[in-house]
Amino acid sequence: MENTASRRGFLAGGAAAALPLSARGADGTSPASRAGLLEGKVAVVYGAAGSMGSAISRAFAHEGARVFLAGRTRASLDALASGLTRDGATATATVVDAMDPAAVEKHLETIVADAGGIDISFNLIGIGGNQGQPLTGMTLDSFQEPIANAMRTQFITATAAARHMEKRGGGAILALTAQVARKPYVASGGFGVACAAIEGLWRQLAVELGPKGVRLVTLRSAGSSDAPGVSAAIAEHAKAAGVSREVFEARIAEKTMLRRMPKMAEIANAAVFAASDRASALTAAVLNATCGEIAD
Repeated sequence: MENTASRRGFLAGGAAAALPLSARGADGTSPASRAGLLEGKVAVVYGAAGSMGSAISRAFAHEGARVFLAGRTRASLDALASGLTRDGATATATVVDAMDPAAVEKHLETIVADAGGIDISFNLIGIGGNQGQPLTGMTLDSFQEPIANAMRTQFITATAAARHMEKRGGGAILALTAQVARKPYVASGGFGVACAAIEGLWRQLAVELGPKGVRLVTLRSAGSSDAPGVSAAIAEHAKAAGVSREVFEARIAEKTMLRRMPKMAEIANAAVFAASDRASALTAAVLNATCGEIAD
């Protein structure tokens, strides 16, 4: 049923694309010789075997977390868990439908029984939806698909994790959105609205869960061009604009202060910090990881 790894000491190896933070600390120590930022924490990642999910999972494992990998595809989950195992991390892969409340709760109960609790929850499953058309050219079903999917899965996983976190006095629940949550883009369909809805849900949960020590943090990206899903969305927008994919991506980069889009590894770095005790004062917060496309 489950593929369980051994212990930590995770060294980048084949996961170099998502190597978190620094390969060597400011004091000159290597990751294997220092305590990770997430040492001793238990993290559950939904959509763990996807491009961003795997980058996050590797980063969490690298920083010492015991990682529970949840997703729908057994083969890809097992492959990720096996890779983490070879590198000395502790990971457990389980097939879980993050749209199913009962399945999510059953999985969390198993984690609590095994690991004693949950410290970090991060839902990175895809929410579907089409981009590249104006709203006036979309059907209602097409428009509302990503909004309904996002609200359902994020509500299910966040509230389920929070119920367990409350019992032990704390935890961090993370979400990933995009710049369109705040800065509208033509032809983004229901995706920008879905991102804005996630950020609104996180604020509401933060005010309710704060007294229990549970933090809610959103990472807002400008989209990572090295993520296949983002690459496909860029291609759709480029087609709608009548330009090549390369030209459209260059236009996005030109709008950022750093003149580039964030890489998946950079988002993973931000997630490690947000989930760690070093971010203990952050809740109801949106971390701007847009490479300066948006100025806060």
